[in-house]
Amino acid sequence: MLKQQLNFKLSQKLSPQQIQLMKLIQLPTQAFEQRIKEELEENPALEDGKEDLEKEFDDEFSNDEYDSEGNETIEADIDVDDYLSDDETPSYRLQANNYSADDEEKHVPYASGTSFSQYLKTQLSTSRLNETEQEIAEFLVGSVDESGYIRRSIQDIVDDLAFTQNVYTDEATVEKVLKQVQQLDPAGVGARSLQECLVIQLYRKEKNKDVSLAIDLMEKSFDHFSKKHYAKLLAKHDITEDELRDAIDVIEHLNPKPGGSFAGNTRMTEHVIPDFTIKIVDGELELTLNSRNAPEMHISNDYNNMLKGYKESREKTKAQKDAVMFIKQKLDSAKWFIEAIKQRQQTLMVTMGSIMNYQKEFFLTGDERNLRPMILKDIADEIGMDVSTVSRVANSKYVDTPYGTKLIKEFFSESMTNDQGEEVSTREIKKILEMSIEEENKRKPLTDEKLAKLLKEKGYPIARRTVAKYREQLDIPVARMRKEI
Repeated sequence: MLKQQLNFKLSQKLSPQQIQLMKLIQLPTQAFEQRIKEELEENPALEDGKEDLEKEFDDEFSNDEYDSEGNETIEADIDVDDYLSDDETPSYRLQANNYSADDEEKHVPYASGTSFSQYLKTQLSTSRLNETEQEIAEFLVGSVDESGYIRRSIQDIVDDLAFTQNVYTDEATVEKVLKQVQQLDPAGVGARSLQECLVIQLYRKEKNKDVSLAIDLMEKSFDHFSKKHYAKLLAKHDITEDELRDAIDVIEHLNPKPGGSFAGNTRMTEHVIPDFTIKIVDGELELTLNSRNAPEMHISNDYNNMLKGYKESREKTKAQKDAVMFIKQKLDSAKWFIEAIKQRQQTLMVTMGSIMNYQKEFFLTGDERNLRPMILKDIADEIGMDVSTVSRVANSKYVDTPYGTKLIKEFFSESMTNDQGEEVSTREIKKILEMSIEEENKRKPLTDEKLAKLLKEKGYPIARRTVAKYREQLDIPVARMRKEI
């Protein structure tokens, strides 16, 4: 049996310009600056910087006089008065201007230098190696990763030397050359494991009782040490707790990632540039938008003059009309981009302003326990915007506060009910959990079960598995790994 139904479905589709605006809102400061640079390069009708005089451009000019291929469809001439006006208008009509005389322009320099691999190869020049050993050493140096380790087996390296370098050797020779590479700086480079890395560094130290015991522990009891089985270490090495504590202190001052200490090895870091700044002025919160998010943009006067020239010309040729259509398209694009920048600024300020007011107590004190439960919908409802718009702001923007630079999404958290029936933020619970672990007796760290019991006593009834989840999110190890001697 066939059944007919008539369904009405209401759907909303975003226009290409709305999609572009959403993308602009999502961009953090540095990426936004790059986007502006690209737009300036692509659209000659758009210029940056200040202009003393600006001409008003209205949006009444229509494409109706031309078809999709630029052919004239009606007899009327193009009326460029829709784009030109003899009246001078204030610059704010066409500029996105949010600069202030006391704005701080902060530029963070990038580190530069030779690569880590090149740094190691330079040191090889002082080693006494024959031609084949030199090739092997350079190959080994090229196999060192960013942390300073060689993660591949000796046999794999032997095979690769034969296939890629036409160097035929054996494992014993590669092992011998590897020992030479491991004498390079920084200490520990070229190790194949954390254990080997620490041992290499210990042998470089001036020998004393503590260093000798540390070497003994690393070479003979690394597994017990890494699992913090201190009782087994005391019995196996027949040492006192004080002796073990001193040896551990030596080990803890070693570098587990020797490659990371070399500035030239680090990838180009994208430094965080805060999009907002919150200051406390006379006991009140003050929010400002980074001026780099508010560039001064205007329409090119050259394009304005081109339209003037067309208007004043007696004969209007097809070529001239085509040129005017090109100019019109560029002007439309430029005007939209300027307007989009202003809409972006407004959206950022309204959203961050709402978040600041919602979390006012936190921003005044810096105490994470004062963070209120807050989800994206709370802010979206308050400012009358879509949740996705708030998400775009929260996920990619940073705010400079008196307590450091924070990613805005960190202020959002779910809620739970305490034993008083009050809604509290999960961030508050995590902070109390973190403080409880900091205050524990490190000789007898609290298990997740004991932490759950402790939180319940403080008025936060949460399950042991929830404690474990929060602890992992805080990147805090289990009780056994927090144990100290």
